Amino acid sequence: MMTKARTRREDRPEIILDAAERLIRRSGARTLTIDAVAAEATLSKGGVLHHYASKDALISALAARKLKEIRANIAAREAEQPPGPAAIPLALIAHVRAVYAEEDGFPRALCLASAENPEASAGFSELLSEQFAAMEAIAGRPGAGTVLNLAALGLLLSRMLGFHNLEGAELARTFEALEAAARALPEA
Repeated sequence: MMTKARTRREDRPEIILDAAERLIRRSGARTLTIDAVAAEATLSKGGVLHHYASKDALISALAARKLKEIRANIAAREAEQPPGPAAIPLALIAHVRAVYAEEDGFPRALCLASAENPEASAGFSELLSEQFAAMEAIAGRPGAGTVLNLAALGLLLSRMLGFHNLEGAELARTFEALEAAARALPEA
């Protein structure tokens, strides 16, 4: 019995984050409260506050978890690419293609909540800075990597924020154009 209780305590941070993510998926970040997370996780409010001292801390932890997932996804996709200057931008484009159609509302809600939380948004800024630096380091033309990065990010963010929703042949052509631009990067 003691091992089960210990495991439960050790699992609580993830249980809390899972509960917060479910709430955000259902109704957005504005309705996220410590009380609601506690109820969703079947924990006391104090139990949640023990691990996450505030709603901002909870959002920062959700952002950090999402960033870890994004980094792992991009790294895995980069490993699938042939070596060369196109590997990093093609990995980013493949990641954007894979997550483009996410309809559950979590990425949008987390993005908006993170924008109002300096600690959470810092992680996304750091990831973008790393991507810009990595793409500029491999691109033989100054600015080419940044343009590809911004194009892929802009495509994803404008979809996530509901500005457009490319589908079918138009979406395929857009990703093919991004991939062609990445493959055209000259050797450094």
